[in-house]
Amino acid sequence: MISDIQFKNELDILIQNAIREDVGPGDYSSLACIPASATGKAKLLVKEDGIIAGVAFAKMVFEYVDPTLQIETFIQDGTPVQKGDIVFHVSGSSQSILKSERVVLNSMQRMSAIATKTKEYVRLLEGTSTKILDTRKTTPGFRACEKWAVKIGGGENHRFALYDMIMLKDNHNDFAGGITLAIAKTKAYLKEKNLDLKIIVEARNLDEINEILKSEGVYRILIDNFNFEDTKKAVTLIGNKSLTESSGNINENTIRSYADCGVDFISSGALTHSVYNMDLSLKAI
Repeated sequence: MISDIQFKNELDILIQNAIREDVGPGDYSSLACIPASATGKAKLLVKEDGIIAGVAFAKMVFEYVDPTLQIETFIQDGTPVQKGDIVFHVSGSSQSILKSERVVLNSMQRMSAIATKTKEYVRLLEGTSTKILDTRKTTPGFRACEKWAVKIGGGENHRFALYDMIMLKDNHNDFAGGITLAIAKTKAYLKEKNLDLKIIVEARNLDEINEILKSEGVYRILIDNFNFEDTKKAVTLIGNKSLTESSGNINENTIRSYADCGVDFISSGALTHSVYNMDLSLKAI
């Protein structure tokens, strides 16, 4: 993953763009009927059970829109919530609260859904040493928040983007002339560019596992779309030469069985691309 400073920069860019997109030259609905001097208070109301996520991010949005807004927090990120719970109060300029409302809600609803799904996968892995990873299958422009939500739910982040880790998948290997050539070219490139990046290599079958193992310097082997029996064989072949990661066909019904094969990690795009936003609302009080 990228550094904390880089991650914070991604969040800043995300907020700036979200407010630009939603507010544009002005929130004319509020400007038309609410005096600039008017003040008010609103509550973040939970309307569905789950894991709350995005509280800290919401504070960042409010701060960006209007640093004078005051937040009183009752429930922190990562906490199980039930319908009817109040997460926080926000008070100050009524116009500023309304200007922030949709970005806060859109973000928190999605982040909470991701955290809730991640927490369920983490629960299914209890008793094993396997960790759940996210992927790059995220909403364009919203990746930082979605990966943050995975962490809030108890999962781990895979690489953030194409630039912070090497991942040689089937197309890379085929275009490069094979797995061995792809690894050799990659190590030469990293040395030439003085880049310190971990290398993950995908395998489609046990023969490719054996080929990968002939090259040194592979951080993790991606055991992609294997059945349970072949996954166990792959883990045995790899031993402690590389870390192992299962992907493909991962869902609530299969995740535990893959973990029981002994892999170090399981990655699932479903954490971020197959969730329904959790129902939250911001209500004036």
